[in-house]
Amino acid sequence: MTSGELFLETFFNPVIIVRYLPAILKGMVVTVEVAACVIVTGIALGLALAVIRSFRWRTVNFLLVVCVDMLRALPPLVIVLLVYFGLPNIGLTLPSFAVLWLVLSLVLGAFAEEVFWAGIVSVRKGQWEAGRCTGLTEFQTLRWIVLPQAIRLTVPPLTNRTIAITKNTALGTVIGVPEILNQATTAQSFSGSATPLMMGALAYLVLFVPVVIAGRYIEARFTWRRA
Repeated sequence: MTSGELFLETFFNPVIIVRYLPAILKGMVVTVEVAACVIVTGIALGLALAVIRSFRWRTVNFLLVVCVDMLRALPPLVIVLLVYFGLPNIGLTLPSFAVLWLVLSLVLGAFAEEVFWAGIVSVRKGQWEAGRCTGLTEFQTLRWIVLPQAIRLTVPPLTNRTIAITKNTALGTVIGVPEILNQATTAQSFSGSATPLMMGALAYLVLFVPVVIAGRYIEARFTWRRA
């Protein structure tokens, strides 16, 4: 057997591909489900926290910044393990899917909060003053004048951060979430071949290359400029 044939036999074994393709496809579905949930809840949480921070309540803001900084500093894997193995000790047990969703949403929310907050403070002070002069309350000024401008400013960095965090769905394999990597490593352990791992890598490419391309387009479409 030549080196080329050995390579194909190791990484692209057709028999193993046919056998484990349904499992990899199932893992892709789970990965998409987790990623979609994380994106929606994480961005919504980040926006809500940034809005709360904009009211500049000193005690609330201090606690918010501390929590956000902790979530940004800790590796997501550490948080996943703490939540999954720690909460049962206090009588709270969550499904592995819910743990992965919760942790990645909190991490994305922490980063999104900082991005949204940067967008809010980058809007000129005159925009706030103009809104207040027309009789709008502080919240109305934030909602109708400041936020639309701030959100546009945050699109490029938020897109990059969202892509980076949603790829962490692969961490679900350590707590048994049947996503792509979990299915691939399970198949590899049964087959003794690297083909399932290659299938998993290709599955991630199929899912995330279009997302990266879309992110590149969004970056070009919503370039940073002052509101």
